Amino acid sequence: MHILVTGGSGFLGRHLLQALKDEGYAQLRTFNRSACHDLQEQGIEVIQGDLTDFEAVNSAVQDCETVFHVAAKAGVWGSYRSYYEANVVGTENVLKACQTNGVRYLIYTSSPSVVFKGQPLTNVDERVGYGIPSKMCPYAHTKMLAEQRVLATDGKNGTRTVALRPHLIWGPGDRHLIPTILQAVRKGRLVQVGEGNNWVDISYVTNVTQAHLLALKALSETNSSVGGKAYFISQGDPVQLWSWLNQLLRHLGMPMITKKISARKAYFLGACLELLYKCCFIKKQPPMTRFVAKELSQDHYFDISAAKMDLHYIPQVSNEEGMERLVRWLKTQQK
Repeated sequence: MHILVTGGSGFLGRHLLQALKDEGYAQLRTFNRSACHDLQEQGIEVIQGDLTDFEAVNSAVQDCETVFHVAAKAGVWGSYRSYYEANVVGTENVLKACQTNGVRYLIYTSSPSVVFKGQPLTNVDERVGYGIPSKMCPYAHTKMLAEQRVLATDGKNGTRTVALRPHLIWGPGDRHLIPTILQAVRKGRLVQVGEGNNWVDISYVTNVTQAHLLALKALSETNSSVGGKAYFISQGDPVQLWSWLNQLLRHLGMPMITKKISARKAYFLGACLELLYKCCFIKKQPPMTRFVAKELSQDHYFDISAAKMDLHYIPQVSNEEGMERLVRWLKTQQK
């Protein structure tokens, strides 16, 4: 039986496929929009298609016992429809295909943003309710809708489901989060939002892949209690965001972040830029949005006790070791 990873060409997807290989799983398959010749060369079966195409998704799921649904449209800017189709319709197609093909286990990669309400999140656990529907961030809202569908499907037609909520995944191989920050620093465009003392959770990519494997193991246990549940995943060791970023820049020999803007001004600027970009039909992301202003200035870290208890998740790579690995990798990319 095959294991399918949707979005296997992405940052987390690639690490997850490698972790599965290291665990001895030989029949691996990925579903992507691109051909991913490098993955094929590693013996991984690649099926091309779009999540919104049920027939393509169904073809990818055939003969699979386990599905890791990692693929999603991420980001903070774009039409609500584009996020809804990729994240909600795409997940509905995966769920339907799993039930049609008798998939036993579905591990869904969700996001802590599903509980975003515009207010600080200080060491909250899974008892915190879902976020308030808002157009401030279509990614957060559509991931919330998708997660609800995944958890509500647990047990139907024999498919057990669980959702993981890793926060700010980072590490070697990242082509988006850290590179975007470094590019902004090089252009002198990264500005500290707020007082700079906000604490945030981060999730080293190896720890996140470990959590996915542990979720599969927990789901497959007799009388498993994790089905239909969601779990926050992180280092379990929050960092002060702006101090952590400056530490990374110091390791790379780059200038520190010294420019500042108040949280209130950043939020107002984001609102104005959102309106301007929408009125002028500008597709690229504004340099500031209301959601980004909130995320860069507020606390958002989580209690991972449930993951430790139910999944036996203990982060193996610390923030310090992760920083060393990331810096070494980034320096190889600069050559």
